[in-house]
This record gives sequence, structure tokens and C-alpha cells, in this order.
Amino acid sequence: MRIMFAGGGTGGHIFPGIAIADAIMKLEPKAEILFVGAKGKIEERAVPKAGYKFKSVWISGFVRSFDVKNVLFPLKLIVSLVQSFILIRKFKPNVVVGTGGYVSGPVVFVASVLGIPTLIQEQNSYPGVTTRFLTHFVDEVHLSFESARKYLKGKARVFVSGNPVRSSLKIYPKEDAVRYFGLDPKRRTLFVFGGSSGARSINEAMLEILDEILERGIQVIWQTGAFDYERIKLACGGKDEVKVFKFIDEIDRAYSACDLVLCRAGATTIAEITYFGVPAILVPYPFATANHQFENARVLFESGASELLLDTELKMKLREKIFNLLNDEERLEKMRQKVREFANPDAGVRIAKSILKLAGRDDV
Repeated sequence: MRIMFAGGGTGGHIFPGIAIADAIMKLEPKAEILFVGAKGKIEERAVPKAGYKFKSVWISGFVRSFDVKNVLFPLKLIVSLVQSFILIRKFKPNVVVGTGGYVSGPVVFVASVLGIPTLIQEQNSYPGVTTRFLTHFVDEVHLSFESARKYLKGKARVFVSGNPVRSSLKIYPKEDAVRYFGLDPKRRTLFVFGGSSGARSINEAMLEILDEILERGIQVIWQTGAFDYERIKLACGGKDEVKVFKFIDEIDRAYSACDLVLCRAGATTIAEITYFGVPAILVPYPFATANHQFENARVLFESGASELLLDTELKMKLREKIFNLLNDEERLEKMRQKVREFANPDAGVRIAKSILKLAGRDDV
């Protein structure tokens, strides 16, 4: 049994693929799995770390505004199609799975042309352009949000299966997780991150109020992303109550340690905070396609499972939001209960079973 995954560019596209691969290996331990992604992106590091083989193709996204990089796009597309063909003929997959991002386009398209069963897993409430294009060629599309269905037109069978969380993520005892970061279990802990690439606006707003946060006895675990890491690390020098990271590989320990998360509202982030049952202040990325991060956050906010803060409101309201929540244990507990209602822990297994059925196994 050979399964090929194609996707990446961001953690939101690669981590669901890893979660599905983990589920496949539990159902079919002898399966061979190969991930295809872009060179120099997060998948090149995350996939081997998860224990899977990785190959890259030469492809990048098309910038919607004028950009000199777009000149190379037609050449990259042609090369990536040829590379995809070679990889598929060599690996001989029973099924090819796309998990989003520009890299999944050529790989899944070539597989469909070759008559290989294909499946797409779409994380967001508004499907990306690659998913909308591939829906005309693939066998199945698995959605995380029912609201995404109306945007899809094509021959594919469409299912709402949820967004899978990596099986490697563990819920640790809170005190142990806090001590892992060298922090004090008796203090409130805020976990700040903006996704795998960081979030400049969140980082800037945090820097402005950091001293007051620390004065109030709150400690911080902070994933800055690569672009802001050196600057923020320097600004936090000597502050033992702040632990600054470019990227946290063991993010499950950070979720387990914190009392509150400040983060973007990408689909994978939503899936993880619901899995860990963590109260959150969600700050949707304002330039996300069709404003899908706002839609993701709105669902949780309207149910009382999270707070919602617009990017433009960060510097005016972030201070108040953090302090009000961390001083109100009753409200935090209600948010924990509500956010767990959105958890979908079986999503990976459901999608894995669909993949194995496409590969010819009828006993799953």
C-alpha cells in the first residue's frame, strides 16, 4: 500500500497531512508514505521529523498583485508537472492525497490524469484556489467546515470530515508542561503565536504591553516566527518570565502549559485549540482569502468558546482582553468547556479510512 501526500507552504497545510498519515499507519502499518512539497518550506523540516519520506518539486504560488516573481511561474508550473509525473511513476502510489497549498496542484492533477485515485483535504471555511480547481478532477474532497461546500463545483464526492490533529500531539499535565519551559506553575501563562511564520501585528502589540504583563505576574511563551525572532529575543533579554522561540516543535507542551492563547485563526490552529480545550483570543489574519480566518473565529466567538479581536484593534484592546480574561477564572472555565465542544478527534481516522477504501481496502 503506497500513499503519496502533496501539500505545504504553511503548517496549516502540512500538519493535517501528517495527522492523516499517522492515522493510516495505525490502520495499515505496512503502508509506504511519501510526502511531496516545496523546497525551503516548513514541510522540508516537519515531514522528516514526523518520520516520513520527503521529496520536493520546484513550484511557488502566483502572487495576485504585480510581482516580478510571477515571470517564472509558467516555467515553474511546467517543471513541477514533469517532476510530479516522474515522482508518481517511480513511487507508484495507490492513492494521491492533496492537503492544500500550491504544491498540491501539479501533483494531484498529474495523478488524476494518470487515473490514480485522488483525494483532497481542505482545512478552511473558504477553499483555496487549488482546491477549487482540483475539485473538477479528484475523486473525493473532505472539508473541515460545512460552509465550504457551496464554493465547490465538480465531479468529486464531498464530505465534511473535520480537520485532523497530529496524533503526536499529547496533552501533558499542566504543571509538568509549565516546568518544561522553566516557568512557575503558580503563575498564569499566556501562549502567543502567529502560526508557523509568525504574525508581525501580534508581535508588535505584545511588545508594547509586555512590561505591564510581567508586572502583573503573567508569564509568556512566545513563538515569534523567523522574521521577528532576533528583534524580540533582544527586547526580552534578561526577562526570565518570557520564553521566546522562533518556532516551537513541541507545541503540545505550550498548549498544555498555558491558561490563554493569543493567536491567528487558521483552520489548523482552530483544530488544535479545540483539541486541547484552551481559551483563546483569536486575531484573524486580515488578508486571508475571502476573509476565511474571520469566519473561522466568528463561529467560536458566537458560541462563547473564544474572544475575537480584529487586527486593527490589537493596540487599542489587546491589553484589556488579556487582563480581563486572566483575572476571571470562571469565564476561562466556561470557555474551556465550550471550545472542547468543537473538537473533532476522529477526523484523521475518518479521512484515512476513505483513502484506504480508494486504494481498494473494503474492510476499514
